[in-house]
Amino acid sequence: MRDVPEGDRPRERLLNKGAEALSDRELLALLLGAGVSGQDAVELAGRLIARYGGLHELSRVPAHELVAGGLTGIGHAKAARVAAAFQLGRRVSSPESNTRQRIHGSADLAAVAAPLLRGLRHERVVVVVCDGAGAVLRTAVLTEGSSDRSLIPVRDVLALVLAVGGTSFGVVHNHPTGQADPSAADRLVTARLAAGAEAVGLRFLDHVVVTESTWRRVSPR
Repeated sequence: MRDVPEGDRPRERLLNKGAEALSDRELLALLLGAGVSGQDAVELAGRLIARYGGLHELSRVPAHELVAGGLTGIGHAKAARVAAAFQLGRRVSSPESNTRQRIHGSADLAAVAAPLLRGLRHERVVVVVCDGAGAVLRTAVLTEGSSDRSLIPVRDVLALVLAVGGTSFGVVHNHPTGQADPSAADRLVTARLAAGAEAVGLRFLDHVVVTESTWRRVSPR
């Protein structure tokens, strides 16, 4: 960037005109910090976006895959910064901080868990633990699944809720395929969660599937 006039550099333009004035690759260049020999940070950012087919697609790539992608100049430090920035963006998309959120229904469960689930290319299970008044005590990632199958061990869910000191809980997982329709396995595990919660004196709030744009309750079989 030394050959670029100071007023045209991404950092200076952001400070003078605001982040909205920068292009996608200029914003990404600020995260990368530096380019490589013969290629400045903006050019490297453009190559990274193109490699994965767009900014949205890039946001779904885990840090270790960015490193393994073989793009010269993208090492562990740059990959970690990029992945962290996208994750922060997902987290602030939640309307309220989880520590202040109260669960009044399935929509609240989906809203609390969605920042931990959207943007993934594999299934993940999140448990939302609440007190008797519905205030969120903890939102925890329980398991990671494959691209088309999640793992929801009922015993582990109940153990987590009891360890946190919760009295009620909900379970949320994502469908990376974009289809919110629950599977037969989803419905079966919902019935098992409800039965397990009753057996140990906990209140089971709901089981919800989220996608990038919507959510749906999972009714037991």
